[in-house]
Amino acid sequence: MGMVRCIGTASERSNDRVIATLMAGLEIEFGRGAEVLAHHFVEAEESDFLWEARIDERWLGSYESSDEDGLELDRIAICGRFDGRWFASVMLVDGDGMAHAAMGKRFCRSRKSARAAMADAH
Repeated sequence: MGMVRCIGTASERSNDRVIATLMAGLEIEFGRGAEVLAHHFVEAEESDFLWEARIDERWLGSYESSDEDGLELDRIAICGRFDGRWFASVMLVDGDGMAHAAMGKRFCRSRKSARAAMADAH
């Protein structure tokens, strides 16, 4: 049996945490140790989780990469709520809307302070 939940929707409710939901699915599949596995999974895919949990965004400009991979990325400031906590971050995003990295993530006390942190990003 599969379970699908939108990260943004799941994180809007304080009683419906992303980690808890992920752990429940992992416990069904792998048994004990699901909490550690869930934290590793979220850490490895953090930029995707944050990007999907955003509620607001602001384009900051193009990202000048030192790599010669030819990938064009934009810097986008975002704010949102993930796993019951408000955050602000700068994301590197490609032209297809896929997140590649999160930079300067910080947790905030409220939606208002997360939006203020996003507005101050440069």
